Order: sequence, then structure tokens, then C-alpha cells
Amino acid sequence: MLPIRRDLKFKLPRDRMRDWNAAGLHVSQFFNTLSIFFPSGERFFIESVRNYRERITDPELQKQVTAFIGQEAMHGREHIEYNEALDADGVPAAAMERLVIRLLKIGKMLPKADQLAITIALEHFTAILADILLREPRLLDGAEPRFAALWRWHALEETEHKAVAYDVYQAVIGKGFGAWLRRSVALAALTLIFWSLVVPFHLIIVARDGKLFDLKGWWTLFKFHWLSPGALRRIILPYFDYYRPGFHPWQHDNREFLSGIDSIADAYRAAA
Repeated sequence: MLPIRRDLKFKLPRDRMRDWNAAGLHVSQFFNTLSIFFPSGERFFIESVRNYRERITDPELQKQVTAFIGQEAMHGREHIEYNEALDADGVPAAAMERLVIRLLKIGKMLPKADQLAITIALEHFTAILADILLREPRLLDGAEPRFAALWRWHALEETEHKAVAYDVYQAVIGKGFGAWLRRSVALAALTLIFWSLVVPFHLIIVARDGKLFDLKGWWTLFKFHWLSPGALRRIILPYFDYYRPGFHPWQHDNREFLSGIDSIADAYRAAA
């Protein structure tokens, strides 16, 4: 699977930041909260893979790494604009991202092997979220078209390159017990860190909208994640699959969603 760098610009409508998802403000702001993490996260992923670029001997994997870097750079650019729009709408996205950057700077103090383990753990997390977004159209049904297009594009490309960093890890760190333990500990630790940031960030954002005690909005969010369509409920089993010693990302084979991805991108360029 050779990823392809696609240069798409979404020009999100800034008057729809709070209600772009048809499920309402609480769901829209949850997606918006996730966007805050992407620019600095994508940069970290790129750097951690580049650390080992010279040690990759497989020509196909070298090509995949180049494409991975290109895709992640495009994702970072679009989410920078997304987050700037959030700031303009009153969300303290820049201040929140500074905290994420400080934590990632601590990550950069770790051995390079641990940095790569962090990357593949977070790439797994984004891959299973992307899979649910592609598998369950109700998550974006009725959404403002440009927001929906951005999230679908991101999900498609995350799927396309979901094994690249993992294959680098296996090529340079290995597949033995030590490599398994390192990547498993990384995912367990990062799961705690990630949600310890997402939850308060989301609460702060919703509170700034005056909806902290909007029980109807929270019930809608709860149903969205845990009942129907069940976005978070449906990632639980794929999440734990990562801890198997013989795990590989393409064992979750969802490449059928990539059929026609370039025609979708071409259609979007023509309409933009």
C-alpha cells in the first residue's frame, strides 16, 4: 500500500464551528477538540520516523515513508487552519495546543525507539477512529459539507498509511518480546495521557459556550459515542487487539474504503 500525498484545502466556514455536525454542539466541539492535537502530533510522527529513515533498506518502505511524511504534513497544515478558526471563534485552541507541545517535548527527550513506539501507538489510535468514521456514515450524516470532507479525507489517508510507521518500527526495533513490550507500554500510557487532556479540553470548550449543564446536549454526546452510532464503543475491541504480540495494522483490513479515493479527491478539487 503506497500512500499518496494529496494537496487539498478545505476553507472551513468559520460561522459553523460550533454546529457543523448535525448531532449538535457537544458532538461538534468533541471533533473540534480532537483537531487541537493534530498539528503538533503530526510533526512528532514525522520526526520520529525520520530518525530511522537512513536505516531502512527496503526500497518500497522508503517510498512509503516519503509518502507518509507528505500526507502527515498536509494533515498538519489543514488542522492548523482549523485550529486558527477555533481560536477566532473563542476556543482557546492555541493555549491548549501549547500544553500538548510541552508534553511532546518531554517525549522527544526519550530514546528514539520510545519516540517511534509513541508514534505507532498513536497511529493505531487514529487508524481505528478513522475506520469507524469510514465504516459508519451516520457519524457525519447531515454535517456541513466542508467539515465532513476534511474529516473523511483525513480518515482515508490515515487508513492508507496506517502501517507505515509500524513497519518502520518492526524493521528497526524488531518483533521480539522487547519490541512488543515497548509498544504496548506506550499505548497504555498514551491512552491515559490522551484522555486526561481530551476530556478537560472538551469540558472547557463546552463551558465557554454556556452549555456545561446542558443535559440534553450531554445525552446526545453519550448516545453518539456509546449507544448509536456508538463511535467510541466500537473502537474498544480493535484498540485491545494492538496488545497481541503478533498484531499488525493490516490485520484490520479495511482497504475497501480506499477504492476511488483519488476520484473523490479530484471531485473535491473541482468543486472547491
